[in-house]
Amino acid sequence: MLTSAELSLEQAPPISIPLRFFLTAPLFGLTAALVALLYGPELLASRWSPSVLAFSHLLTLGFFTMVMCGAMLQMLPVVAASPVPQVVAAGTAVHLSLILGTGSLVTAFFSLMASWMKLALIFLGSGIFVFLLAVGVALWRVRHPSPTVTGMKLALVSLTVTTILGLLLGSGLLGIGGWVRMPNLVDGHLGWGLMGWVGLLLLAVSYQVVPMFQVTPEYPVWIRKGMIWWLWGGLFLWSLLLLGADARYWSPLVPAFGVIPVAAGFLLFAAVTLGLLQRRRRRLSDATLMFWRLAMISLLGCPLLWVAGQLFPSIAQSFHYPFLLGLLLLLGGAGAVINGMLYKIVPFLCWFHLQNRQLALRCLSVPIPNMKEFIPDRLAKGQFVLYLLALLLAVCAIFLPQWFARAFGLLFALSNVLLWLNLFGAILRYRATNRLLIAKIQRVSGSQPGV
Repeated sequence: MLTSAELSLEQAPPISIPLRFFLTAPLFGLTAALVALLYGPELLASRWSPSVLAFSHLLTLGFFTMVMCGAMLQMLPVVAASPVPQVVAAGTAVHLSLILGTGSLVTAFFSLMASWMKLALIFLGSGIFVFLLAVGVALWRVRHPSPTVTGMKLALVSLTVTTILGLLLGSGLLGIGGWVRMPNLVDGHLGWGLMGWVGLLLLAVSYQVVPMFQVTPEYPVWIRKGMIWWLWGGLFLWSLLLLGADARYWSPLVPAFGVIPVAAGFLLFAAVTLGLLQRRRRRLSDATLMFWRLAMISLLGCPLLWVAGQLFPSIAQSFHYPFLLGLLLLLGGAGAVINGMLYKIVPFLCWFHLQNRQLALRCLSVPIPNMKEFIPDRLAKGQFVLYLLALLLAVCAIFLPQWFARAFGLLFALSNVLLWLNLFGAILRYRATNRLLIAKIQRVSGSQPGV
């Protein structure tokens, strides 16, 4: 397990690079909540409606991918000792491209104008290409990859597949390329995006952050070394079966068997993680622990719900089934994990950068806030309560949209606002302490040190 004593920020990007990604993400979450608040019951009229497509992409691109890109740009130099080349230029380009591309895509869904879809494909395609190139070079340079680095590599491959399929879908909507089997492209895009890019990266990062921040035992060796490959192999098998069904070599029902190893893998990972959290040495509960438990319980529910749908076709054919499965994956699983990790990663970055700056300036008389002081527990737990209530209302809205859809949108909006305020508060404390360090040195030496 990597500890804070083993981390080095000598080659890490400026703290402003990851923080701009982290601060932008809740704003997209807020926008998704406003879509739910504005459209209400219409959000659950069809999984193909513009509001559903906009809501899901605001989360997956605007929130999940935004945070994950910022985290990888920060973590690679620290965890793998492999800096991302031209990280400031690459990070700036990726950040702006994700903002413009996600905004254009959502506008295209609502306006049905081809020009917006073209802009979305250009911005998202170029931005993700820059990210893949920069991070891919850094990963390629790692001589002895750890399980976390291996997971990052396979997650990057999954992002490549997800992007290609997304570009094909967008081109198909524009009438380019002659793609007529759109449902299969959608299934592949969803599978590689959620289970590959998001799922594999969160698993890989969890091998470091769960033992480090929750003070748990390490994940078993067979989980760390084998689970990533098992899941990626399952996704690859499922894709082959999907292609065979598309070519009519076998029944469209066959690809469902390819999901079994993937579902079993995530089920096992969730159970092991819950067991590790139960054995943590730090007994006090915090918001991150609450988010992780919520995510793992949701992750347990996803495979079980999917198996129920396969065993009982009436469940899978239910109008509510895809919404409930998507909700558990998006908000219950990935969304909860990312919310929880932000409450550890952002304070840790602020504390670690300040500590290194304090030692570099030799100014030990200025106290550095501890991680709990950057984001007070009561504020983080308050946001968790809002998030949990929003998730429960979302489940209710699936069955009674007229009653609960807009209430979910309201609470989800409040949750994202509070998340943004909590993160911004940590950054303000970082800046205030940094100013104190500089002011102290100026008083002592009479000159301003390099910033």
